[in-house]
Amino acid sequence: MSTVRFSQPGRAKMLIAGSVILALVVSMFFIVSQKASAHGFVNNPSSRGALCESGVNLNCGSIQYEPYSLEGLKGFPNAGPPDGKIASANVGQFSIMDQQSATRWSKVNISAGTNTFNWNIKVPHATASWKYYITKQNWDPNAPLSRASFDLTPFCNVAYSGTPGTSYSDTCNVPSRTGYQIILAVWEVSNTLNAFYNVIDVNFGGTVDNVAPTAPASLAASGISATGASLAWNASTDNVGVTGYRIFNGATQIGSTTGATSFNLSGLTANTAYSISVKAVDQAGNVSSSSNIANFTTLNSSGPDVIAPTAPTTLHVMGTSTATTVPLMWSASTDNIGVTGYRIFRGTTLVATVSGTTLQYSVTGLTANTAYAFSVRAIDAAGNVSGSSNVLNVTTPSASTTYPAWSASVAYTTGNKVTYNGVNYEAKWWTQGETPGTANATVWKVIP
Repeated sequence: MSTVRFSQPGRAKMLIAGSVILALVVSMFFIVSQKASAHGFVNNPSSRGALCESGVNLNCGSIQYEPYSLEGLKGFPNAGPPDGKIASANVGQFSIMDQQSATRWSKVNISAGTNTFNWNIKVPHATASWKYYITKQNWDPNAPLSRASFDLTPFCNVAYSGTPGTSYSDTCNVPSRTGYQIILAVWEVSNTLNAFYNVIDVNFGGTVDNVAPTAPASLAASGISATGASLAWNASTDNVGVTGYRIFNGATQIGSTTGATSFNLSGLTANTAYSISVKAVDQAGNVSSSSNIANFTTLNSSGPDVIAPTAPTTLHVMGTSTATTVPLMWSASTDNIGVTGYRIFRGTTLVATVSGTTLQYSVTGLTANTAYAFSVRAIDAAGNVSGSSNVLNVTTPSASTTYPAWSASVAYTTGNKVTYNGVNYEAKWWTQGETPGTANATVWKVIP
């Protein structure tokens, strides 16, 4: 940052104005720098992570349990995950996703022209855009995936203002290619510095699957309460294979599965009629005709509530633990009326209570290189408490190296290292006043 000198008469006023602007900028940074509470992945055509979850891709590591968590800094290609770590979004626990060769991953057959990309969204979040990039025709499939591999102008760029539901689709015109290519789908969150990155391994020129699955049969609803119901149906068949099902109320999609033939509806309105149907989807994105319609009306909500929520499931570490912090995430509980909160325990000690719509929490104040056991219980408005989730045993890593705290008033040169918001950075060239970790601060690189 260069120094601007002012004449004496206006200097004080300009310094005061500059201080106000700087304070506003810093305030805005802290507002938007929180990690997104949203998660999602492309399930049609199936992304690399989606094929790991469905068992088509093998030896995937922990991504098979949470393909929706490939989250990194936004701003690609000027910012975002570094070269060689694009497929993992630079998330260390998912680094196996960055393995790259012509034969390492299963591929989805695709044709140039109109294609629909569908996102399965686990937790909706305010959104800025959806962007899709494709590799150059002569990219090297046996080299680590880098920016040089891609045409850096997105072939599909959809500006978005709002919050999507549990499913979102873009219809895009895919450029002509031959052979093995990779499509990079990027979901940019609007009020944080992050985005979700999904790579889709595709094959042009192969036999394109245009055959839709058969319609699901014998859809039935059971366990109907004031706010929920359980659905079950008979599996569809397909010439290649069914990869998932989409659940609709009338014409509105309200849920999806990645192969399961059952689904628990929650958050319904009491004493309300619903018309539910299901459609099957295959790996190529072909959608079946609709199942039969299951019509039901939810119950009235009356009388004392004595039914406890179901226990939370799949408690796991979401992201990367530090020497003093463990980020937790779990799957939602259900309740006959509604879940109002979750209690997080460290051993038998209650460490926090969060709202019923919050499915993650970072436990802080821990000690490096120490074993901990975490669990979660759900509660409802009547005070009913669920059983415990699975117990998650975590050992915090040893304390990492830290460097002097970044300061906006210090000038840094190439190789200078700083710590900011718990992350270590190294300067690539001279800089002053550029906040590490922001989309425009390309001078700073993260120290692994």
